[in-house]
Amino acid sequence: MTTRTVAFAPPCFSTALAVEAYKLRRSLALLLAAVAPLLIAVFVFFNLLRIGKPVPWTMPLQSSAAIWAFFMLPMCATALAALLAQTEHGPRAWDHLRALPRPRWHFYAAKAACALGVVAGMSVLLAVLAPLAVLLVGALKPAVAATGAPDLPAFLLLLGRIFLAAWLLVAVQLWLALRYASFVPALALGIAGTFFSVVATSAKAGVVMPWQMPVNQLASNPARADLALALGFVGGLVCFALMLWRMSQQETPR
Repeated sequence: MTTRTVAFAPPCFSTALAVEAYKLRRSLALLLAAVAPLLIAVFVFFNLLRIGKPVPWTMPLQSSAAIWAFFMLPMCATALAALLAQTEHGPRAWDHLRALPRPRWHFYAAKAACALGVVAGMSVLLAVLAPLAVLLVGALKPAVAATGAPDLPAFLLLLGRIFLAAWLLVAVQLWLALRYASFVPALALGIAGTFFSVVATSAKAGVVMPWQMPVNQLASNPARADLALALGFVGGLVCFALMLWRMSQQETPR
């Protein structure tokens, strides 16, 4: 009788990431990712028609970035974190996942990567749709076509800075959404954070508030924008690392 030796491949993070991406495709997250930038582009389109006169290209591009950073990004991060967490919370699948023979941090890191990937995709989509909205206005009504040349590299740089500054915001929202089985705590935090960032936009302390860090990239003071960018990005990395460590240690989320 011969004995066979079966070799098991070590757990691979790419597997957890692929599974999470598959679950993402079957959720409403991708619909959210498409609708949010589209709504901003639609607003830009009709706002230019309402103005009824030519404006510099910088104005609609800056407006679209401001709407994204000021309101749409924080609310989308809140909804996205809840959607990602509820794929396990809803069917109570955490007990099964945590019993699998693979490092627990893989599951949480995959969700973090998907959350950041969706936000990055939304930023790219906005970078495409906003200029197209301006071009469409000019094509339909040449009298109000935007003047000058679009500074697309500057627009892309601004959206990139907004994305990096939002890492702490995404990390905080995702951590809370994963920590509690109910979507209410994460949703309440997102609404409260967005509310206070709206009513206290010019507050000096806003530079350290995660929900204001993205919109601070449009600040007239470069030092404030750079500080918010550093705090948002580095703070996000630290928060994600703490989330992976803490969530891997605790029992099933409650």
